[in-house]
Amino acid sequence: MTTFKKVTMFLFLSICLSSSWANNTHDDFLECLRHKFRNSNSVSQGIYTPKNSSYSTIFNSFADKLPITFNFKRIKPSIIFTPSDESQIQAAIHCSKKHDLQIRIRSGGHDYGGLSYISETPFVVIDLRNLRSISIDIKDKTAWIQAGATLGEVYYRIAEKSKKLAFAAGVCPTVGVGGHFSGGGYSMMSRKFGIAADNIIDAKLIDANGRIHDRKSMGEDLFWAIRGGGGTSFGLIISWKVRLLDIPEKVTVFNVERTLEQNATQLVYKWQHIADRVDNNLSIRLFLRSSQSPIRLGQRTIHAFFTTLFVGGVDELLHKMQKSFPELGLVKKDCIEMSWIESVIFFARLPSGTPIEVLLNWNTTANQNGLIFKGKSDYVQHPISINGLEGLWKLLNQVGENSAEIQFSPHGGKMNDVSVSETPFPHRAGNIYMIHYGVFWGKMESSKKHLSWIRKLYGYMARYVSKSPRAAYFNYRDLDLGLNSKETNTSYAQARIWGVKYFKNNFDRLVKVKTKFDPTNFFRNEQSIPPLLFGV
Repeated sequence: MTTFKKVTMFLFLSICLSSSWANNTHDDFLECLRHKFRNSNSVSQGIYTPKNSSYSTIFNSFADKLPITFNFKRIKPSIIFTPSDESQIQAAIHCSKKHDLQIRIRSGGHDYGGLSYISETPFVVIDLRNLRSISIDIKDKTAWIQAGATLGEVYYRIAEKSKKLAFAAGVCPTVGVGGHFSGGGYSMMSRKFGIAADNIIDAKLIDANGRIHDRKSMGEDLFWAIRGGGGTSFGLIISWKVRLLDIPEKVTVFNVERTLEQNATQLVYKWQHIADRVDNNLSIRLFLRSSQSPIRLGQRTIHAFFTTLFVGGVDELLHKMQKSFPELGLVKKDCIEMSWIESVIFFARLPSGTPIEVLLNWNTTANQNGLIFKGKSDYVQHPISINGLEGLWKLLNQVGENSAEIQFSPHGGKMNDVSVSETPFPHRAGNIYMIHYGVFWGKMESSKKHLSWIRKLYGYMARYVSKSPRAAYFNYRDLDLGLNSKETNTSYAQARIWGVKYFKNNFDRLVKVKTKFDPTNFFRNEQSIPPLLFGV
Protein backbone atom coordinates (compact mmCIF):
# COMPACT_ATOMS: atom_id res chain seq x y z
CA MET A 1 0.00 0.00 0.00
CA THR A 2 1.39 3.43 -0.96
CA THR A 3 2.00 6.13 1.61
CA PHE A 4 -0.80 8.20 0.08
CA LYS A 5 -3.27 5.31 0.40
CA LYS A 6 -2.19 4.67 3.99
CA VAL A 7 -2.77 8.33 4.91
CA THR A 8 -6.13 8.34 3.14
CA MET A 9 -7.20 5.17 4.94
CA PHE A 10 -6.04 6.57 8.27
CA LEU A 11 -8.04 9.78 7.76
CA PHE A 12 -11.11 7.81 6.69
CA LEU A 13 -10.95 5.56 9.75
CA SER A 14 -10.32 8.55 12.04
CA ILE A 15 -13.40 10.34 10.71
CA CYS A 16 -15.54 7.21 11.06
CA LEU A 17 -14.31 6.50 14.57
CA SER A 18 -14.78 10.14 15.58
CA SER A 19 -18.32 10.16 14.21
CA SER A 20 -19.10 6.87 15.91
CA TRP A 21 -17.68 8.15 19.20
CA ALA A 22 -19.75 11.33 18.94
CA ASN A 23 -22.96 9.42 18.20
CA ASN A 24 -22.33 7.01 21.08
CA THR A 25 -21.61 9.92 23.41
CA HIS A 26 -24.85 11.67 22.50
CA ASP A 27 -26.82 8.43 22.89
CA ASP A 28 -25.23 7.90 26.28
CA PHE A 29 -26.09 11.47 27.27
CA LEU A 30 -29.73 10.99 26.30
CA GLU A 31 -29.92 7.69 28.15
CA CYS A 32 -28.38 9.31 31.22
CA LEU A 33 -30.86 12.19 31.08
CA ARG A 34 -33.83 9.90 30.73
CA HIS A 35 -32.55 7.70 33.54
CA LYS A 36 -32.43 10.72 35.87
CA PHE A 37 -36.10 11.43 35.15
CA ARG A 38 -37.72 8.09 34.47
CA ASN A 39 -41.18 9.32 35.40
CA SER A 40 -41.05 12.70 33.70
CA ASN A 41 -42.55 13.21 30.26
CA SER A 42 -41.39 16.83 30.22
CA VAL A 43 -37.76 15.77 29.77
CA SER A 44 -38.52 13.74 26.64
CA GLN A 45 -40.68 16.57 25.32
CA GLY A 46 -37.78 18.96 25.78
CA ILE A 47 -35.22 16.92 23.80
CA TYR A 48 -34.66 17.72 20.13
CA THR A 49 -32.31 15.90 17.76
CA PRO A 50 -31.96 16.23 13.97
CA LYS A 51 -34.40 13.33 13.72
CA ASN A 52 -37.18 15.50 15.20
CA SER A 53 -39.33 17.40 12.68
CA SER A 54 -39.25 20.47 14.93
CA TYR A 55 -35.46 20.49 15.39
CA SER A 56 -34.82 23.15 12.72
CA THR A 57 -37.58 25.38 14.06
CA ILE A 58 -36.13 25.22 17.57
CA PHE A 59 -32.59 25.75 16.34
CA ASN A 60 -33.41 28.72 14.12
CA SER A 61 -35.78 30.48 16.51
CA PHE A 62 -34.60 33.58 18.35
CA ALA A 63 -31.87 34.24 15.77
CA ASP A 64 -32.07 37.78 14.41
CA LYS A 65 -29.22 37.39 11.91
CA LEU A 66 -26.86 34.60 11.00
CA PRO A 67 -23.36 35.36 12.32
CA ILE A 68 -20.53 34.83 9.88
CA THR A 69 -17.65 35.23 12.32
CA PHE A 70 -16.41 31.67 12.50
CA ASN A 71 -13.05 30.88 10.94
CA PHE A 72 -13.77 27.17 11.16
CA LYS A 73 -16.40 24.66 10.14
CA ARG A 74 -19.60 25.24 12.08
CA ILE A 75 -21.39 22.28 13.60
CA LYS A 76 -24.99 22.38 14.76
CA PRO A 77 -25.80 20.73 18.11
CA SER A 78 -26.64 17.04 18.04
CA ILE A 79 -29.06 17.69 20.89
CA ILE A 80 -31.05 20.74 21.91
CA PHE A 81 -32.42 20.42 25.43
CA THR A 82 -35.10 22.83 26.64
CA PRO A 83 -35.35 22.22 30.40
CA SER A 84 -38.44 23.34 32.27
CA ASP A 85 -36.90 23.62 35.74
CA GLU A 86 -33.62 23.80 37.65
CA SER A 87 -33.45 20.07 38.41
CA GLN A 88 -33.43 19.27 34.70
CA ILE A 89 -30.51 21.63 34.16
CA GLN A 90 -28.64 19.97 37.02
CA ALA A 91 -29.25 16.60 35.38
CA ALA A 92 -28.00 17.86 32.00
CA ILE A 93 -24.80 19.16 33.60
CA HIS A 94 -24.29 15.85 35.43
CA CYS A 95 -24.80 13.81 32.25
CA SER A 96 -22.61 16.01 30.07
CA LYS A 97 -19.77 15.74 32.59
CA LYS A 98 -20.23 11.99 32.93
CA HIS A 99 -20.02 11.45 29.18
CA ASP A 100 -17.53 14.24 28.38
CA LEU A 101 -19.93 16.16 26.17
CA GLN A 102 -19.50 19.90 25.86
CA ILE A 103 -22.53 22.12 26.51
CA ARG A 104 -23.50 25.53 25.19
CA ILE A 105 -26.06 27.77 26.89
CA ARG A 106 -28.59 29.81 24.93
CA SER A 107 -30.98 32.37 26.36
CA GLY A 108 -31.62 34.11 23.05
CA GLY A 109 -30.27 34.29 19.52
CA HIS A 110 -28.40 37.58 19.37
CA ASP A 111 -24.97 36.04 19.90
CA TYR A 112 -22.66 37.81 17.44
CA GLY A 113 -20.30 34.86 17.28
CA GLY A 114 -23.01 32.22 17.48
CA LEU A 115 -21.10 30.57 20.31
CA SER A 116 -24.31 29.73 22.16
CA TYR A 117 -25.60 27.47 19.41
CA ILE A 118 -22.79 26.52 16.99
CA SER A 119 -19.32 25.10 17.57
CA GLU A 120 -16.51 23.15 15.96
CA THR A 121 -16.73 20.22 18.35
CA PRO A 122 -19.74 17.96 19.12
CA PHE A 123 -21.95 19.53 21.77
CA VAL A 124 -25.42 19.90 23.27
CA VAL A 125 -27.32 23.17 23.65
CA ILE A 126 -29.16 23.90 26.87
CA ASP A 127 -31.82 26.30 25.63
CA LEU A 128 -33.48 28.33 28.39
CA ARG A 129 -36.62 29.32 26.47
CA ASN A 130 -38.86 27.70 29.10
CA LEU A 131 -37.28 29.63 32.00
CA ARG A 132 -38.76 33.07 31.41
CA SER A 133 -40.76 33.97 34.54
CA ILE A 134 -40.61 37.57 35.79
CA SER A 135 -41.58 38.41 39.37
CA ILE A 136 -41.86 42.11 40.22
CA ASP A 137 -41.96 43.62 43.71
CA ILE A 138 -43.28 47.16 43.36
CA LYS A 139 -42.84 47.95 47.05
CA ASP A 140 -39.15 47.03 47.11
CA LYS A 141 -38.61 48.20 43.51
CA THR A 142 -36.94 44.92 42.53
CA ALA A 143 -37.58 42.06 40.12
CA TRP A 144 -36.45 38.45 39.77
CA ILE A 145 -36.03 37.63 36.08
CA GLN A 146 -35.29 34.18 34.71
CA ALA A 147 -32.48 34.04 32.17
CA GLY A 148 -34.67 32.80 29.29
CA ALA A 149 -36.86 35.91 29.31
CA THR A 150 -36.40 38.57 26.65
CA LEU A 151 -35.88 42.27 27.25
CA GLY A 152 -39.26 42.99 25.68
CA GLU A 153 -40.98 40.71 28.16
CA VAL A 154 -39.14 42.35 31.06
CA TYR A 155 -40.11 45.85 29.94
CA TYR A 156 -43.74 44.86 29.40
CA ARG A 157 -44.10 43.20 32.80
CA ILE A 158 -42.57 46.19 34.60
CA ALA A 159 -44.87 48.63 32.79
CA GLU A 160 -47.81 46.33 33.54
CA LYS A 161 -47.17 46.91 37.25
CA SER A 162 -46.08 50.55 37.32
CA LYS A 163 -45.87 53.61 35.08
CA LYS A 164 -43.09 55.08 37.22
CA LEU A 165 -40.59 52.21 37.24
CA ALA A 166 -38.27 50.98 34.48
CA PHE A 167 -35.07 49.08 33.85
CA ALA A 168 -32.06 50.20 31.83
CA ALA A 169 -31.06 47.59 29.23
CA GLY A 170 -30.84 47.16 25.46
CA VAL A 171 -33.18 48.52 22.79
CA CYS A 172 -33.85 45.25 20.95
CA PRO A 173 -36.85 43.52 22.60
CA THR A 174 -35.92 40.02 21.40
CA VAL A 175 -32.52 39.92 23.13
CA GLY A 176 -32.29 37.26 25.85
CA VAL A 177 -31.73 38.46 29.41
CA GLY A 178 -29.14 35.81 30.34
CA GLY A 179 -26.42 36.87 27.93
CA HIS A 180 -27.24 40.58 27.80
CA PHE A 181 -27.01 41.18 31.55
CA SER A 182 -23.90 39.05 32.00
CA GLY A 183 -22.06 40.97 29.26
CA GLY A 184 -22.83 44.44 30.64
CA GLY A 185 -26.03 45.67 29.04
CA TYR A 186 -25.71 49.16 27.49
CA SER A 187 -28.96 51.08 26.98
CA MET A 188 -30.56 54.39 26.02
CA MET A 189 -30.70 55.18 29.75
CA SER A 190 -27.12 54.19 30.65
CA ARG A 191 -26.05 57.84 31.05
CA LYS A 192 -28.82 58.19 33.64
CA PHE A 193 -28.72 54.83 35.42
CA GLY A 194 -25.59 52.98 34.30
CA ILE A 195 -25.55 49.67 32.45
CA ALA A 196 -27.78 46.71 33.31
CA ALA A 197 -24.99 44.98 35.26
CA ASP A 198 -24.71 48.03 37.55
CA ASN A 199 -28.26 47.39 38.72
CA ILE A 200 -28.04 43.64 39.42
CA ILE A 201 -28.31 42.89 43.14
CA ASP A 202 -28.52 39.07 43.22
CA ALA A 203 -28.43 36.04 40.95
CA LYS A 204 -28.99 32.29 40.93
CA LEU A 205 -26.34 30.17 39.23
CA ILE A 206 -25.70 26.46 38.75
CA ASP A 207 -22.00 25.56 38.94
CA ALA A 208 -20.08 22.76 37.22
CA ASN A 209 -20.98 20.38 40.05
CA GLY A 210 -24.69 21.06 39.67
CA ARG A 211 -24.98 23.10 42.86
CA ILE A 212 -27.32 26.11 42.93
CA HIS A 213 -25.92 29.34 44.36
CA ASP A 214 -27.27 32.77 45.16
CA ARG A 215 -25.13 35.84 45.83
CA LYS A 216 -24.45 34.84 49.42
CA SER A 217 -23.34 31.28 48.70
CA MET A 218 -21.39 32.05 45.52
CA GLY A 219 -19.48 34.87 47.20
CA GLU A 220 -18.65 38.36 46.00
CA ASP A 221 -15.85 37.31 43.62
CA LEU A 222 -18.11 35.14 41.47
CA PHE A 223 -20.99 37.62 41.77
CA TRP A 224 -18.58 40.29 40.50
CA ALA A 225 -17.48 38.14 37.55
CA ILE A 226 -20.93 37.37 36.15
CA ARG A 227 -21.96 41.05 36.05
CA GLY A 228 -20.14 41.94 32.83
CA GLY A 229 -17.62 39.10 32.48
CA GLY A 230 -19.92 36.77 30.56
CA GLY A 231 -21.90 34.32 32.66
CA THR A 232 -21.26 31.21 30.57
CA SER A 233 -17.57 31.14 31.54
CA PHE A 234 -18.46 30.43 35.17
CA GLY A 235 -21.75 28.57 35.32
CA LEU A 236 -25.31 28.55 34.08
CA ILE A 237 -27.24 31.57 35.31
CA ILE A 238 -30.86 30.71 36.09
CA SER A 239 -32.13 34.12 37.11
CA TRP A 240 -31.21 37.68 38.04
CA LYS A 241 -32.50 40.02 40.71
CA VAL A 242 -32.41 43.63 39.56
CA ARG A 243 -33.05 47.05 41.04
CA LEU A 244 -35.91 48.86 39.29
CA LEU A 245 -35.43 52.52 38.47
CA ASP A 246 -37.60 55.57 39.12
CA ILE A 247 -38.74 57.44 36.02
CA PRO A 248 -41.35 60.11 35.28
CA GLU A 249 -44.66 59.12 33.67
CA LYS A 250 -43.56 60.84 30.45
CA VAL A 251 -40.24 60.81 28.62
CA THR A 252 -39.39 62.60 25.37
CA VAL A 253 -37.94 61.12 22.19
CA PHE A 254 -36.89 62.36 18.78
CA ASN A 255 -35.21 60.99 15.66
CA VAL A 256 -33.82 63.83 13.56
CA GLU A 257 -32.18 63.01 10.23
CA ARG A 258 -29.49 65.11 8.56
CA THR A 259 -27.58 64.41 5.33
CA LEU A 260 -24.22 65.70 4.13
CA GLU A 261 -26.14 68.35 2.18
CA GLN A 262 -27.64 69.43 5.52
CA ASN A 263 -24.27 69.82 7.22
CA ALA A 264 -24.15 66.30 8.72
CA THR A 265 -20.35 66.20 8.90
CA GLN A 266 -20.14 69.33 11.04
CA LEU A 267 -23.03 68.13 13.20
CA VAL A 268 -21.40 64.75 13.85
CA TYR A 269 -18.14 66.53 14.65
CA LYS A 270 -19.90 68.82 17.16
CA TRP A 271 -21.84 65.89 18.64
CA GLN A 272 -18.54 64.30 19.66
CA HIS A 273 -17.77 67.31 21.84
CA ILE A 274 -21.05 67.30 23.76
CA ALA A 275 -22.45 63.76 23.71
CA ASP A 276 -20.82 62.61 26.97
CA ARG A 277 -21.19 66.00 28.70
CA VAL A 278 -24.86 66.87 28.32
CA ASP A 279 -27.38 66.43 31.14
CA ASN A 280 -27.44 62.84 32.47
CA ASN A 281 -31.13 62.59 31.57
CA LEU A 282 -30.25 63.07 27.90
CA SER A 283 -28.85 60.40 25.59
CA ILE A 284 -28.26 61.32 21.93
CA ARG A 285 -27.35 58.26 19.90
CA LEU A 286 -26.12 58.47 16.29
CA PHE A 287 -26.96 56.04 13.48
CA LEU A 288 -25.02 56.48 10.23
CA ARG A 289 -25.99 54.96 6.88
CA SER A 290 -25.25 55.51 3.20
CA SER A 291 -28.07 55.70 0.67
CA GLN A 292 -29.40 57.76 -2.22
CA SER A 293 -29.14 61.51 -1.89
CA PRO A 294 -32.51 63.27 -1.85
CA ILE A 295 -30.91 66.23 -3.65
CA ARG A 296 -28.19 64.87 -5.96
CA LEU A 297 -30.05 62.32 -8.10
CA GLY A 298 -28.07 59.18 -8.86
CA GLN A 299 -25.54 59.87 -6.11
CA ARG A 300 -25.28 58.61 -2.58
CA THR A 301 -24.94 60.55 0.63
CA ILE A 302 -24.51 59.90 4.34
CA HIS A 303 -27.62 59.98 6.50
CA ALA A 304 -27.03 60.78 10.17
CA PHE A 305 -29.91 59.98 12.51
CA PHE A 306 -29.77 61.71 15.90
CA THR A 307 -31.91 59.31 17.93
CA THR A 308 -32.61 60.57 21.42
CA LEU A 309 -34.20 59.78 24.76
CA PHE A 310 -34.72 62.44 27.41
CA VAL A 311 -35.95 61.34 30.83
CA GLY A 312 -38.25 64.32 31.21
CA GLY A 313 -40.64 66.63 29.35
CA VAL A 314 -40.32 68.25 25.93
CA ASP A 315 -39.95 71.85 27.12
CA GLU A 316 -37.05 70.97 29.40
CA LEU A 317 -35.46 68.97 26.58
CA LEU A 318 -35.69 71.88 24.14
CA HIS A 319 -34.05 74.15 26.69
CA LYS A 320 -31.16 71.74 27.23
CA MET A 321 -30.70 71.10 23.50
CA GLN A 322 -30.65 74.83 22.78
CA LYS A 323 -27.97 75.23 25.42
CA SER A 324 -25.73 72.28 24.43
CA PHE A 325 -26.43 71.52 20.76
CA PRO A 326 -28.23 74.43 19.04
CA GLU A 327 -26.59 73.53 15.71
CA LEU A 328 -28.97 70.57 15.32
CA GLY A 329 -31.89 72.98 15.00
CA LEU A 330 -34.27 70.89 17.08
CA VAL A 331 -37.84 72.20 17.24
CA LYS A 332 -40.85 71.11 19.26
CA LYS A 333 -42.55 69.31 16.36
CA ASP A 334 -39.52 66.97 16.13
CA CYS A 335 -40.20 65.69 19.66
CA ILE A 336 -42.75 63.28 21.07
CA GLU A 337 -43.71 62.90 24.71
CA MET A 338 -44.67 59.36 25.60
CA SER A 339 -44.52 56.80 28.36
CA TRP A 340 -41.27 54.91 28.90
CA ILE A 341 -42.81 51.67 27.63
CA GLU A 342 -43.93 53.45 24.45
CA SER A 343 -40.34 54.65 23.99
CA VAL A 344 -39.27 51.00 23.98
CA ILE A 345 -41.45 50.52 20.88
CA PHE A 346 -40.00 53.71 19.34
CA PHE A 347 -36.36 52.68 19.77
CA ALA A 348 -37.07 49.14 18.57
CA ARG A 349 -37.96 50.83 15.24
CA LEU A 350 -41.43 49.33 15.25
CA PRO A 351 -44.16 51.24 13.38
CA SER A 352 -45.91 54.08 15.18
CA GLY A 353 -49.01 52.82 16.94
CA THR A 354 -47.69 49.29 17.43
CA PRO A 355 -49.36 47.92 20.59
CA ILE A 356 -46.96 47.22 23.45
CA GLU A 357 -48.20 43.61 23.57
CA VAL A 358 -45.84 42.95 20.65
CA LEU A 359 -43.05 42.94 23.27
CA LEU A 360 -44.37 39.60 24.50
CA ASN A 361 -43.68 38.06 21.09
CA TRP A 362 -40.04 37.07 21.52
CA ASN A 363 -39.74 36.08 17.85
CA THR A 364 -40.86 39.48 16.53
CA THR A 365 -37.69 40.14 14.55
CA ALA A 366 -36.62 36.60 13.66
CA ASN A 367 -34.36 36.35 10.65
CA GLN A 368 -37.10 35.83 8.09
CA ASN A 369 -35.02 37.41 5.32
CA GLY A 370 -32.06 35.11 5.84
CA LEU A 371 -29.62 37.99 6.36
CA ILE A 372 -25.99 37.27 7.19
CA PHE A 373 -24.26 39.62 9.56
CA LYS A 374 -20.86 40.72 10.84
CA GLY A 375 -20.37 43.21 13.69
CA LYS A 376 -17.41 44.86 15.40
CA SER A 377 -16.95 47.57 18.05
CA ASP A 378 -14.60 50.32 19.26
CA TYR A 379 -14.30 52.98 21.94
CA VAL A 380 -13.46 56.62 21.19
CA GLN A 381 -11.59 58.79 23.69
CA HIS A 382 -10.82 61.82 21.50
CA PRO A 383 -13.08 63.36 18.84
CA ILE A 384 -12.49 62.15 15.29
CA SER A 385 -11.34 64.97 13.01
CA ILE A 386 -13.34 66.30 10.08
CA ASN A 387 -10.91 64.58 7.71
CA GLY A 388 -11.33 61.35 9.65
CA LEU A 389 -15.12 61.53 9.35
CA GLU A 390 -14.91 62.25 5.63
CA GLY A 391 -12.74 59.17 5.19
CA LEU A 392 -15.37 57.18 7.07
CA TRP A 393 -18.08 58.48 4.73
CA LYS A 394 -16.06 57.31 1.69
CA LEU A 395 -15.82 53.81 3.10
CA LEU A 396 -19.55 53.71 3.88
CA ASN A 397 -20.25 54.64 0.27
CA GLN A 398 -18.15 51.69 -0.94
CA VAL A 399 -20.52 49.07 0.44
CA GLY A 400 -24.02 48.30 -0.83
CA GLU A 401 -26.67 50.94 -0.24
CA ASN A 402 -28.27 50.60 3.22
CA SER A 403 -26.34 47.35 3.80
CA ALA A 404 -24.18 48.78 6.59
CA GLU A 405 -24.84 50.85 9.68
CA ILE A 406 -22.51 52.52 12.16
CA GLN A 407 -23.74 53.49 15.62
CA PHE A 408 -22.16 56.05 17.93
CA SER A 409 -23.44 55.47 21.50
CA PRO A 410 -22.58 58.18 24.05
CA HIS A 411 -20.97 57.49 27.40
CA GLY A 412 -20.53 59.89 30.32
CA GLY A 413 -23.01 60.56 33.11
CA LYS A 414 -23.59 57.67 35.51
CA MET A 415 -21.22 55.46 33.52
CA ASN A 416 -18.35 57.73 34.53
CA ASP A 417 -19.28 57.55 38.20
CA VAL A 418 -18.63 53.80 38.44
CA SER A 419 -15.07 52.57 38.96
CA VAL A 420 -13.48 50.54 36.14
CA SER A 421 -13.03 47.67 38.61
CA GLU A 422 -16.53 47.76 40.13
CA THR A 423 -17.68 45.22 37.52
CA PRO A 424 -15.75 43.42 34.75
CA PHE A 425 -17.16 45.97 32.25
CA PRO A 426 -14.23 48.44 32.18
CA HIS A 427 -15.38 51.06 29.66
CA ARG A 428 -16.04 53.93 32.05
CA ALA A 429 -14.59 57.46 32.45
CA GLY A 430 -12.40 58.59 29.58
CA ASN A 431 -14.61 57.22 26.81
CA ILE A 432 -16.68 59.70 24.82
CA TYR A 433 -18.66 57.04 22.98
CA MET A 434 -18.75 53.48 21.72
CA ILE A 435 -18.85 52.58 18.03
CA HIS A 436 -20.75 49.60 16.65
CA TYR A 437 -20.06 48.61 13.05
CA GLY A 438 -22.47 46.28 11.27
CA VAL A 439 -22.77 44.97 7.73
CA PHE A 440 -25.57 42.77 6.32
CA TRP A 441 -25.92 40.72 3.17
CA GLY A 442 -28.15 38.03 1.75
CA LYS A 443 -26.04 35.48 -0.13
CA MET A 444 -23.28 33.35 1.34
CA GLU A 445 -21.17 33.79 -1.80
CA SER A 446 -20.98 37.53 -1.03
CA SER A 447 -19.43 36.89 2.39
CA LYS A 448 -15.81 37.39 1.37
CA LYS A 449 -16.53 40.82 -0.11
CA HIS A 450 -18.47 42.07 2.90
CA LEU A 451 -16.05 40.68 5.45
CA SER A 452 -13.20 42.33 3.57
CA TRP A 453 -15.07 45.64 3.64
CA ILE A 454 -15.79 45.69 7.38
CA ARG A 455 -12.23 44.62 8.20
CA LYS A 456 -10.93 47.39 5.95
CA LEU A 457 -13.18 49.85 7.78
CA TYR A 458 -11.95 48.54 11.15
CA GLY A 459 -8.36 48.96 9.99
CA TYR A 460 -9.02 52.53 8.89
CA MET A 461 -10.54 53.43 12.26
CA ALA A 462 -7.53 52.20 14.25
CA ARG A 463 -5.92 55.66 14.32
CA TYR A 464 -9.04 57.26 15.85
CA VAL A 465 -10.01 54.84 18.64
CA SER A 466 -8.67 53.50 21.94
CA LYS A 467 -5.23 51.92 22.02
CA SER A 468 -3.18 49.59 24.26
CA PRO A 469 -5.53 47.80 24.20
CA ARG A 470 -7.86 48.63 21.38
CA ALA A 471 -11.02 48.01 23.40
CA ALA A 472 -14.22 46.22 22.40
CA TYR A 473 -17.63 45.56 23.96
CA PHE A 474 -18.14 41.94 25.01
CA ASN A 475 -21.82 41.87 24.05
CA TYR A 476 -20.72 42.75 20.49
CA ARG A 477 -18.60 39.62 20.44
CA ASP A 478 -15.98 39.66 17.69
CA LEU A 479 -14.12 36.42 16.97
CA ASP A 480 -11.64 38.33 14.80
CA LEU A 481 -10.06 39.49 18.08
CA GLY A 482 -8.81 35.99 18.91
CA LEU A 483 -9.93 32.46 19.73
CA ASN A 484 -9.24 29.92 22.42
CA SER A 485 -7.74 26.58 21.55
CA LYS A 486 -10.18 23.90 20.44
CA GLU A 487 -8.93 21.76 23.29
CA THR A 488 -9.91 22.02 26.95
CA ASN A 489 -6.53 23.44 27.94
CA THR A 490 -6.57 26.93 26.42
CA SER A 491 -3.71 28.90 27.91
CA TYR A 492 -3.93 32.20 29.71
CA ALA A 493 -1.60 33.77 27.14
CA GLN A 494 -3.77 32.72 24.22
CA ALA A 495 -7.00 33.93 25.83
CA ARG A 496 -5.42 37.20 26.95
CA ILE A 497 -5.05 38.26 23.30
CA TRP A 498 -8.80 38.82 23.08
CA GLY A 499 -9.56 39.06 26.80
CA VAL A 500 -7.86 42.39 27.54
CA LYS A 501 -9.71 44.01 24.65
CA TYR A 502 -13.06 43.26 26.27
CA PHE A 503 -12.07 43.54 29.94
CA LYS A 504 -8.73 45.42 30.12
CA ASN A 505 -7.05 44.81 33.51
CA ASN A 506 -10.18 43.09 34.82
CA PHE A 507 -9.28 40.08 32.67
CA ASP A 508 -6.71 38.87 35.20
CA ARG A 509 -9.24 38.92 38.02
CA LEU A 510 -11.72 37.03 35.83
CA VAL A 511 -9.08 34.34 35.27
CA LYS A 512 -8.56 34.02 39.03
CA VAL A 513 -12.31 33.65 39.60
CA LYS A 514 -12.52 31.04 36.84
CA THR A 515 -9.59 29.12 38.33
CA LYS A 516 -11.30 29.00 41.70
CA PHE A 517 -14.84 28.12 40.63
CA ASP A 518 -14.38 26.09 37.43
CA PRO A 519 -10.80 24.74 37.48
CA THR A 520 -11.56 21.93 34.99
CA ASN A 521 -12.91 24.42 32.42
CA PHE A 522 -16.24 22.65 32.13
CA PHE A 523 -18.01 25.83 30.98
CA ARG A 524 -16.10 26.86 27.89
CA ASN A 525 -16.32 28.12 24.33
CA GLU A 526 -14.07 29.79 21.76
CA GLN A 527 -14.04 33.02 23.80
CA SER A 528 -14.52 31.94 27.42
CA ILE A 529 -12.33 32.82 30.37
CA PRO A 530 -9.75 30.02 30.97
CA PRO A 531 -8.47 28.76 34.34
CA LEU A 532 -4.80 29.29 35.12
CA LEU A 533 -4.27 25.59 35.81
CA PHE A 534 -3.85 25.01 32.09
CA GLY A 535 -0.67 27.04 31.93
CA VAL A 536 0.37 30.59 31.21
